[in-house]
Parts: sequence; C-alpha cells; structure tokens
Amino acid sequence: MNLNIKDTFNTELPADPILENTRRQVMQACYSFVTPKLTAKPSMIHTSSELALDLGLTEDDLRSEEFQNIFTGNAVLKDTQPYAMCYGGHQFGNWAGQLGDGRAINLFEVNHNNKQWALQLKGAGETPYSRTADGLAVLRSSIREYLCSEAMYHLGVPTTRALSLALTGDQVLRDILYNGNPAYEKGAVVCRVAPSFLRFGNFEIFSARQDKKTLKDLTDYTIRHFFPHLNEGSKESYIQFFKEVANSTLDMIIHWQRVGFVHGVMNTDNMSILGLTIDYGPYGWLEGYDEGWTPNTTDRQYKRYRYGNQINIGLWNLYQLANSLFPLIEDAAPLEGILKDYRENYQTKYLSMMKSKIGLFDTDKNDGELLGRLEENLQLTETDMTIFFRSLNKIEKESPIDDHFLNPVKDAFYVFEEVEGDILEKWKTWFTDYQIRLQKESLTDERRGEKMNMVNPKYVLRNYMAQLAIDDADKGNYTLINEFFQLLKHPYNEQIKAEKWFAKRPDWARNKVGCSMLSCSS
Repeated sequence: MNLNIKDTFNTELPADPILENTRRQVMQACYSFVTPKLTAKPSMIHTSSELALDLGLTEDDLRSEEFQNIFTGNAVLKDTQPYAMCYGGHQFGNWAGQLGDGRAINLFEVNHNNKQWALQLKGAGETPYSRTADGLAVLRSSIREYLCSEAMYHLGVPTTRALSLALTGDQVLRDILYNGNPAYEKGAVVCRVAPSFLRFGNFEIFSARQDKKTLKDLTDYTIRHFFPHLNEGSKESYIQFFKEVANSTLDMIIHWQRVGFVHGVMNTDNMSILGLTIDYGPYGWLEGYDEGWTPNTTDRQYKRYRYGNQINIGLWNLYQLANSLFPLIEDAAPLEGILKDYRENYQTKYLSMMKSKIGLFDTDKNDGELLGRLEENLQLTETDMTIFFRSLNKIEKESPIDDHFLNPVKDAFYVFEEVEGDILEKWKTWFTDYQIRLQKESLTDERRGEKMNMVNPKYVLRNYMAQLAIDDADKGNYTLINEFFQLLKHPYNEQIKAEKWFAKRPDWARNKVGCSMLSCSS
C-alpha cells in the first residue's frame, strides 16, 4: 500500500505522557497512544472500493494481506502512531465526565487529492478510556455500522464513512438486552473514515476541567484544519466557528428528519464538530411514521432522543458546546444570538424540506398548516413513512378525489381497514386541500414527481433488513451484506430487481430483537 500519510492530530496537539494502556483519567492531553489488539484469526468480509479510491487505495490493496492486517489491528503501518482521543460528554442530559475513545483507535490520517481523511478502527481493543468495557465490537453491531454509514452517504446525509468490515476470529461476550443474559458473539472490526472524528465532547472535557490552554490549542487546531477561512486565535473566529458548527448540525438533523432516520443516542460525545452523523449504535428508521419513536431501549422511558425531538436535542447539545467555548470568548451575547438563529432557521429549513417531500416548490402562506395536518394524519393509524412519501408523487393535479383516492398510497398503511370513519374523512379533506394546492404549482406533474423522487428515497436500511444480513452473516453467508451495500448505493432509483425491499416491515420483525428497539451495545 502506498498511502500519503499526513498526520496532524497526534503531531500538533498535546499527548498523554503515560504510555501504559491502563484505565485512568487523562489530564491536559488530547489523546493517548494505543496499539490495537492482535486478533486470533482475522478475515475481511467486505470493503468499499469506492471509498478506497478516495483514499488512494487500489483494488489490489484491498485484497492484500497487508491491508487485512492493518485494518484488523494486527499490524501498525510503518511510521504511524495509533491513538485514542480524550473527550467528555453529556449522556442523556447528565454530565458524564471523561469518556473518550473506549473502543475506537485512530490509525493515521491520509491526504489524497488535497482531501484529508482520518481512519480509525472500531472494536480493536481497550484504551485508557474503555472504563469497564473490553474495547471490542461484535459482528452484529459492526454490520449495522458498516452498512448504515455508507447508506447514509448515498442518501446525501452528512456522515462518517466505512472502509472495511472484518471478523477477528475472537469471541466477544455481550448482553444484548442488558437483562443479565450475556452470550458470546463473533468479534468484528470496522474501519471508519472521516475528515475528523472530533466531537462536542472533545471541547467539553477541557472546559469542564478549566484547562483553557488545551481547549484553546484544540479549538485553534480545529479551525486551522477544518475552517481555514477563519482566522484562528481570535475571539471573532471562535464565534464564527461556533456559528458554522450550529449551522452544519442543523443541516444534518434536517436530513435525518427527511429520510426518517433516528440516531437513538444523541449524547454530546456522539455529536460531530463537522456536522457528520457519527457513532451508529442503536439507530433506527421510522417504519410507521411516529414522532414519539426511539430505537434505543435505554431511552424507552423518557424518549429523550425520539424522532420528533432530534432538532431540540441538537439545540440542547449546542448549548453545552457554547458553554465549553465561552472561556475563549467571554461574551455570552453572540453565542446566544447563534442559538436563537438555530431555532429560527429550523422552522424555515424544516418547512422547506417537508414541502419538497410533498412536491410543493412555490410559496403559499398555508403550506405550514397543510403539512401540520399531514403529520397528524400519518399518526392516526400505522403508516409507513418511506412508502407514503415515495408514493405521493402518483397524485396528479387533476387526480379525482373519489372512492379510490387513497389507492396511490394504499400500500403505505399497515392495516388499511383502519382507514375508515373519522380517519378516512381527515385523509379525504387533506388530499382535497393538497390537490387544490398542487394546482398552484408551476411545475408539470412529471417534473414535480422527478424532484420528489430526489428527496424521498425508495430504499433505506430498515432494521429488519440489517437483521437479515446479520443472521446470514452469523452463519458465514455474506451475500445479503453485499446485496444491501449495492442496493443502498442508489436509494433514489427504482431498481426493479430489488422491488421486494420496497415493503413495509414484516410482522415477524415487529418485536424481534434487532428489528425494532436496540440497546447501546448494538
């Protein structure tokens, strides 16, 4: 392999002087040097050749023994120094203190075609930040992360990427439901790729410890490499930095809402400073449209991270980041102004996004009210989000509102027989008003439908699909992993041969472990 290594994080920022890999509080350092754990019998399951090209890797590289060894943690690339990041975070609204890369080890940074990439292994062994855990990952969660990060990329959602998925040959003990019944599972490692894996929590930890010097070093580093149009080191640059983080965070979450993605664990240590979807744990896709749904079993009681609350949590997390940056700015007013802008911009951006989903591209003062009624109707009876919005483009300006007016979206209802009486009347009223509104659109039905298909995916990684791939992979069959990997590269295309995946969640998956709610170990 001939990679253009250009490390910055572990060459420009302060390192932990202690080299022993023991659990501890790491002070006045941004990272600790760590060597990945040797595994029993590594084997590569799948690689992303598309992403490999962006890194300067060839198809031959992907098939090489050197690649397998490095990206399973069994070898360290010459002249590189793997490390784990130090950060803190708020978990479910409570300050958790030092967290850090407990099962992620950063290998190196690559510069290719003037783009900088950081590569890290998830599941390659313990670090000083592993606390009571083993730093390992299992095949189940690794498949979910590998497939979803690449699927999100092709959906147009800002995200970290995944280069490779490998078995370690080791057995890993996990309690999948946190119910006192642990079992051994196949160990696995994913190579994750992003311009940076910096999180809100990286800044929080130093502010919480009143370590202003390291906080400033880290913030200046971040601006220098990822916001180079800002002048590092000034109060104004820190304010503008925060503003850009707020804007990119909002844009990311708007995309989540657009495609029906629920992150499931929006702790501040899982929030990317670059506005990327990071840390694919107990995520899920809306099956039935339900603003109150969360995929995280840990969040079952309070539903803090439910679909309809993600925008608000983004704002709450930004408040914590603002508090962390305050020592560098010492003026609350500009930070408060940016947070106020977030709330106002959300209303505008969310309305625009939702209008595009139902094919409204001109302006009408009643559009917000029309969309509000739609969101209420979608929750009157279980209605598949993906199928409903993808099918809505079949409604034309002159479509008759007769006894069959729901036929174009009929397949979206889980129990169509429930659409009667008051529910039926509410839908009839909505579609009547919707069609009147469509007649004000300047676009033709055909062009409007094309634009709707560009924002409403036909294929998403439903949890039951991921679980099918997991079940097969556990038996040594990786066909579905590749099938879904290829399918989700083109989520907005029709793909006639893949029509069976454009379907509601099957009954068998409704309460099956892994197909609805998941634990944080997922």
